[in-house]
Amino acid sequence: MTEPILLDYNNMMAPRLGGRGIEPARLDAAASRFRAAHEEVRRRRENGELAFFELVDQEATIREILAYVDVVGQDFDTVVVLGIGGSALGTTTLQNALLPAFWNELDDAGRKGFPRLYVLDNIDPTTFGAFLERIDLRRTLFNVVSKSGTTAETMAQFLIVRDRLARAFGDDAFKRHLVFTTDPEAGILRRLAREEGITAFPIPPRVGGRFSVLSPVGLLPAALVGIDIRALLDGARAMVERCDTPELGANPAGLFATLQHIADTALAAPIHVMMAYTDRLYAAADWFRQLWAESLGKRRDRTGAEVFRGPTPVKALGATDQHSQVQLYMEGPFDKTVTFLAVREFPTDLPIPHAYPGVEALAYLGGHSLAELLQAERAATAQALASQGRMNMTIELPGLSAHTLGQLLMMLQIATVYAGELYGIDPLDQPGVELGKQLTYARMGRGGYTAPPAPRPDPRWIAG
Repeated sequence: MTEPILLDYNNMMAPRLGGRGIEPARLDAAASRFRAAHEEVRRRRENGELAFFELVDQEATIREILAYVDVVGQDFDTVVVLGIGGSALGTTTLQNALLPAFWNELDDAGRKGFPRLYVLDNIDPTTFGAFLERIDLRRTLFNVVSKSGTTAETMAQFLIVRDRLARAFGDDAFKRHLVFTTDPEAGILRRLAREEGITAFPIPPRVGGRFSVLSPVGLLPAALVGIDIRALLDGARAMVERCDTPELGANPAGLFATLQHIADTALAAPIHVMMAYTDRLYAAADWFRQLWAESLGKRRDRTGAEVFRGPTPVKALGATDQHSQVQLYMEGPFDKTVTFLAVREFPTDLPIPHAYPGVEALAYLGGHSLAELLQAERAATAQALASQGRMNMTIELPGLSAHTLGQLLMMLQIATVYAGELYGIDPLDQPGVELGKQLTYARMGRGGYTAPPAPRPDPRWIAG
């Protein structure tokens, strides 16, 4: 499916919201500022700073991945990704959107011979330990994903897995159960790959974790389970070409970034809800949450001045969260925008049977389908929000395919760097994450790291 995705932002505009929302004149005035942002993004892209743009053209990497899949494809019926944050969320997004539901519960025929895929992105020992006890190590491939090779959580997982593999298969045979995705030259995993003869795929040096889904971080596990990675990149390339214009009205990523920036900075709506109206895109909302938060939540702008900027992204699922969050969105503070992720055509549908003709509360559903009901609920929620002056817009995918998902992922990545320019901050760094890492290293005894003593808890402020 190669149709373009659509951005409907009618319900962001004041004429639709009874005077609230974005005045058309304000959006028109923002076009010149967007033009400057677009040119700065173009400059940084040409300088190689925004290397995620280049991922749409990596034929040599695709061939290398597919050759590896051909070699190991029949050897394993389970693939396990060990990673966290950007090393995991993108792969989960690809899995949930593009594989049949309950993929890991299907038999070999149902999976067409492709392996199960698990993404273990946390270090809770009750979960991780239970998982390791129930898989067959003989038929499992572990993909360790860390650009630096120093990610504490991922490397702790790796050390546990390596020990189990070595004890099960010996000091040489265990290596065939490992594949690394890491820096092409530097870092601990790259060194171990060379020293121990473990296959490793490169993460381009200038591609940060939250922008890495279209690198081997996402492409390798996707290819292992049969996802068409060329179509994924074709969709991403189509979006890059579509956004290669400074004209705001023709640039969907630019419009998304500009609308959200105006809502935050001019209309006091810093909470940006991404609400997927299909289970299969809920993980995409989770992936967006990291992308938007880590890129745009910054204490300082590019000049070093303290600005404390950044919207707060929230994920939600329709229709589930109509019954848990929409009350707040409808009648709470006017501090939110809602973006609906919609699919025009569901890959499967279920008819609702006619029954209980004398019970109006049930009879009206007969003859419709679950997809119709879900689409009706999305449209009704959008209309209801708009009727109360609540800003919302819809990103509509024509269907769920690798091509359309590639479009969506690239659109949101480009929107993020546009938003960085509009906020005047660098969307590529994450200095606020580093202190927590350093304190963790110190607490765990890593050499070269020290931490001040933690303050002693005051019993006056402890209940229980």
